[in-house]
Amino acid sequence: MSARWTRAVLRLRVPILACWLALLVGGPIAAARLSPLLATSFSVPGTESDHAQAILARAFDERPDGTFTVVFRARRSAALRRRLAAAAAVVPTGRASELRHSGGVVWAEIRTALDVQRAKRYTPALRHALAGEPRAYVTGAPAIQHDLDPILSADLRRGEAIALPAALLVLVGVLGVSLAVLVPFVVAAGSIGATLLVVYGLAHAVLMVSYVTNLVVLIGVGLAVDYSLLVVSRFREELTRTTSTEDAIVATMATAGRTAIYSAVTVAIGLALLLLIPVPFVRSLGIGGVLVPLAAVAATATLQPALLSLVGRRAGRRRRRVDIGRGFWARLAGAITLRPKRVFVVAAAFVAAAALPAAFLHVTPGSLAALPRSPESVRGLDVLRRAVGAGAISPTEIVVDTGRPGGARTPGLQRAAHRLAHALSRDPEVFLVALGRRAPYVDSTGRYSRVIAVGRHEYGQPVERAFVHRLRDRLIASARFPAGTRVDVGGGPAQGVDYVARTYAAFPWLVLGVLALSYVVLLRAFRSVILPLKAAALNALSVAAVYGLLVIVFRWGVGADLLGLHRVGAVEAWIPIFLFAMLFGLSMDYEVFLVMRMREAWEQVHDNARAVAYGLERTGRIVTAAALIMVAAFSGFVVGRVAGLQEFGMGLVLAVLIDATIVRALLVPSLMTILGRWNWWLPRGR
Repeated sequence: MSARWTRAVLRLRVPILACWLALLVGGPIAAARLSPLLATSFSVPGTESDHAQAILARAFDERPDGTFTVVFRARRSAALRRRLAAAAAVVPTGRASELRHSGGVVWAEIRTALDVQRAKRYTPALRHALAGEPRAYVTGAPAIQHDLDPILSADLRRGEAIALPAALLVLVGVLGVSLAVLVPFVVAAGSIGATLLVVYGLAHAVLMVSYVTNLVVLIGVGLAVDYSLLVVSRFREELTRTTSTEDAIVATMATAGRTAIYSAVTVAIGLALLLLIPVPFVRSLGIGGVLVPLAAVAATATLQPALLSLVGRRAGRRRRRVDIGRGFWARLAGAITLRPKRVFVVAAAFVAAAALPAAFLHVTPGSLAALPRSPESVRGLDVLRRAVGAGAISPTEIVVDTGRPGGARTPGLQRAAHRLAHALSRDPEVFLVALGRRAPYVDSTGRYSRVIAVGRHEYGQPVERAFVHRLRDRLIASARFPAGTRVDVGGGPAQGVDYVARTYAAFPWLVLGVLALSYVVLLRAFRSVILPLKAAALNALSVAAVYGLLVIVFRWGVGADLLGLHRVGAVEAWIPIFLFAMLFGLSMDYEVFLVMRMREAWEQVHDNARAVAYGLERTGRIVTAAALIMVAAFSGFVVGRVAGLQEFGMGLVLAVLIDATIVRALLVPSLMTILGRWNWWLPRGR
């Protein structure tokens, strides 16, 4: 950051602090009002399942993701039918389906034209209307998402109860007992408050996932406290060199402040590229994620110097200056520079071994089996699963468009529909098939008809996804629908298949985009052609290692029971993509912290070995403290009860531990020692 900018901020510190105070107050207010606006949907515009959903909404006035499922432990009766019809009236556009029964359980759907975001708000009213004996369990996508909201809030409070005290202990250990300890928390609170206000505004216009608040708060604590710790630590060091507080702030922001901003920008670049993936679910994650580092940039550039000016010399000075050759980090640097090739081979082999299980990584659009078992919606799902199968709450919808009014009632179309129903009934994955000549199977114009297939497994299971492919590739063709008829497969299972396919079709472009943009940013930061390439290679290796460790923990179950984690057959599909974008940025954090200090030393002494040792010595303690804060913040995800967030949090924790220890403490200095003067090569005039 330029001295002119920093001095301007210091002159305007009063209005700047007032603005950030408003954000500090507004953020919690916005967070309290966010939950009703949030929802999780796997719909993908332009896909076959999306086209089927559009027809269901337009012609049949219902949406699969807005459908409730009501489960009774009872026998079929007219009283249950009347009770269900009366309850459906409390939900706008609600209509009760026919009752179905199996294994001592009666169930039916309350179909609506509402999307899941609006439908979930009527869950309490529906439950109140269904009160009585026999007990009615209200489940389905809207009810499950409604019940997850308080669980996510409780998990966030539990995560904060771990992250904040742990961060305080680390800061006190690094900075001592002084006012300086409060600065990172204020910066983090300002960054989080600003992000939540923007998310609240955007949630009125675009889909935002249910756990965006958890992502913003816990990632915000990790990033903002880390950046502020770097700046405060450098400020205390600068105070030993000058008698002017303002000069110390200017020098701090020109060095550590600049480094923190470059780090935040690299994180933002990785997450911003998620916005280019044409999947609303992934884009909403990208929006929530990218706003956090951008808010951290704003806080670092404005709030941080204003707070330092208030704290002044009460921040304390660095208690002692460690000379080169003394202290743990200096001794480690000396050992690495003495045998760099041996250190590099051993450390790289360890990370590569951790990455090998990544070859067994499987993904799923989601898993109902890994939900917390206490909510009513999940208990109702368990009742239905034991009697029928988990697929009952997310059936496959086959939508037929004949292209003309009355076409669905023609004999040729009816024969094809019955051939399809017969083939479906013989499929091992199908539990029940429903079709007919009147509503709700044929629309009022007679142009559209549909066949409903209830599966035996939930929508994310491999067998259910294989059924969707089988249906699309073979069963529909064998039904021989009349020429000119369009048949689309929709519903939860098909939506999950399209979501995974569209997301991972764009993933290679995300990887290339992150690598290219990060290279440009680091080329400018390091003023070197080689160092950004080295950073990209090591970061890719550490990300692969995290994927491998996720397989070991969540698929193979090593340590899962001990840590209280869900053991799942596959990782949720958004996890590897979001982790890649997030981890690449976080890895760059420590890379920038370390190499920028090495660059400072190189420009002074032009001795590569001394520059590497100096950078490791000066940043080792701070990087370790920052990593501990990150681990504490991301552990907040791990202690939660939602499988996807557990996977995400464990991935972040493992990544930070690997990056701050093996990669930055061993691989980076050893490889830079091997490269020698090539580290700093830049074509003349560039």
